[in-house]
Amino acid sequence: MGTSVHVKEAVMVAPCEPTPARVLTLSAIDSQLFLRFTIEYLFVYRARPGLDHGATTACVKAALAKALVPYYPLAGRVRAKPDGSCLEVVCRAQGALFIEAASDRYSITDFERAPKYVTQWRKLLSLHVADVLKGAPPLVVQLTWLKDGAAAVGVGINHCLCDGIGSAEFLNSFAELASGRRGVVTEPKPVWERHLLDPLPVGLPCSNSVTHPEFNRVPDICGFLTRFSNERLAPTSITFDQRHLSQLKNLATSTNPPISTESSYTSFEVLSAHIWRSWARALNLPSNQVLKLLFSVNFRDRVKPSLPSGYYGNAFVLACAQTSVKDLVEKGLGYASALVRSSKERVDNEYVKSVVESVSHSSTCPDSVGVLIVSQWSRLGLEKVDFGMGEPNHVGPICCDRYCLLLPVFDQRDAVKVMVAVPTSAVDNYNYLARSPYS
Repeated sequence: MGTSVHVKEAVMVAPCEPTPARVLTLSAIDSQLFLRFTIEYLFVYRARPGLDHGATTACVKAALAKALVPYYPLAGRVRAKPDGSCLEVVCRAQGALFIEAASDRYSITDFERAPKYVTQWRKLLSLHVADVLKGAPPLVVQLTWLKDGAAAVGVGINHCLCDGIGSAEFLNSFAELASGRRGVVTEPKPVWERHLLDPLPVGLPCSNSVTHPEFNRVPDICGFLTRFSNERLAPTSITFDQRHLSQLKNLATSTNPPISTESSYTSFEVLSAHIWRSWARALNLPSNQVLKLLFSVNFRDRVKPSLPSGYYGNAFVLACAQTSVKDLVEKGLGYASALVRSSKERVDNEYVKSVVESVSHSSTCPDSVGVLIVSQWSRLGLEKVDFGMGEPNHVGPICCDRYCLLLPVFDQRDAVKVMVAVPTSAVDNYNYLARSPYS
């Protein structure tokens, strides 16, 4: 069987106007070891009668060249600083990679369910950058025309340069240029200013009283890492509509009411707690294994002063909910939801400063034992990324792996799609438990 995607063109696209030639320093938050990978987005668009594929491809390519003018670091190359202290971007307008491709196998209906295996959609972003510090372009865009006239846009962005919010702002600006809705990048104007997250000068007092369980190691008493390394992972995809989310909120409140009577549990708190419990139960782990749920908390408005609008660098820390398998399973959804809430509420100005200090002076990295990572893509604005082909019918990752993603659902603003890959031996149990909140 031949390849399902055929590359027609691969070309480096430089900014269409002169941009500053300089070396920019990334922040300590940007430079963390666990961010040295590529965020890979997949957008799928319905076929539009009369759409000229050649003209659309040209518009997308031209828009990329325009977007790279204000976002010129995305056309640079990331490397480690000579002193090894952090990372930097060499900006010489080297360019981003644009790929045009066609598929004789995929149609839009193939994206209505989870992929059959983790890497099934890999060719929809043909260049996979495994090492982001080896001179590869930090931005790769692939437009693939599907066999039914639909289109897939795969985007890879070096996570060292921007977080989910920053990458979504870039993608919406880029798409507006491609669709003709804007002639130039407008609001928010991209802001670099990575020095705003510099650690305190040596000698000034900093908070040492803040603990960071996300960085602490816990015993692997059940071969957790070996299981996830050796066993094949099976992708899953489950959509929770407003009715399901309301059920989860009611169940959480009935088993453990929020401490504040003025604030009910959020959809994120109950859904992430429910997925965490379903995942843990399906894996059938020992009752005394310590588990962690890690999720990002945007701190743009939690630090003092707030970061400026348009700051597209990494501006999040990992919150950590931690408990034993026994307590997570037996104490119910309300208990887990309260853990998620309390870990989120810990993130304030002092907490962020403490993380900055910690990662500035060591190669601190989150543990992997007993960890489920949840990333909320459903609130980034990705569902609005329109390159002139309408809003995407599907938004998700190129590869569905062990990181759990909360995704937007086309034409259902209050619904959330949950995609995560779990070990094959646990997938049936996970699907049953995740779809049955009262089980």
